[in-house]
Amino acid sequence: MNNPPRAVVLLSGGLDSATCLAIARDLGFETYALSVAYGQRHAAELDASRRVAAALGASEHRTASVNLGQFGGSALTDPGIAVPMNEDKGGIPVTYVPARNTVMLSIALAWAEVLGANDIFVGVNAVDYSGYPDCRPAFIEAFEHMANLATKAGVEGARLRIHAPLIDLSKADIIRRGVALGVDYGITVTCYQADDEGRACGGCEACRLRAAGFQAAGIPDPTLYRPRTA
Repeated sequence: MNNPPRAVVLLSGGLDSATCLAIARDLGFETYALSVAYGQRHAAELDASRRVAAALGASEHRTASVNLGQFGGSALTDPGIAVPMNEDKGGIPVTYVPARNTVMLSIALAWAEVLGANDIFVGVNAVDYSGYPDCRPAFIEAFEHMANLATKAGVEGARLRIHAPLIDLSKADIIRRGVALGVDYGITVTCYQADDEGRACGGCEACRLRAAGFQAAGIPDPTLYRPRTA
């Protein structure tokens, strides 16, 4: 009996990456979940990633550390930059973390080579998203091309593939897909500034996109929110 192919799945602990892990499992891959502690202020998502990896049956879950926060430049890593609340100013928001997806995919690529995995899954989305440049199809295509040029596996003929199964889906469609695959969104954390208990603020863009997705999908929102202050 042949062993199933292995895949590394980037897992932040949020809604999108949880769905991505469920999709990879449904496609028949033996999944290896990878989270990255990149200096994010909202570290509750790393706790959520452990819950999600266990719930969705990842064969292994690792957390790599690379401190992008030492450079600052993002509201998600720099305490001196406020997370925007209840506003849409257009353009690339201050919650963009410079080169984050490039760094995380590179770490995933390194682990995939060691595992003998030819497939990497990432839950980026270019429909209901914040406009980050490293969530676009052109970036994913370019990274896959680079991966096949820059690795021993690629040079020796093992075609490496970067899967972004959510990239063309609306948030509502992502949620419907995840629910059909048994994802418990109540254990995920999406908020840009969740507290230590994983409770969401309800006002940041990530919270608003998530809430709108559940509403559009017609599915009750299981998100745990912090009490609103007067």
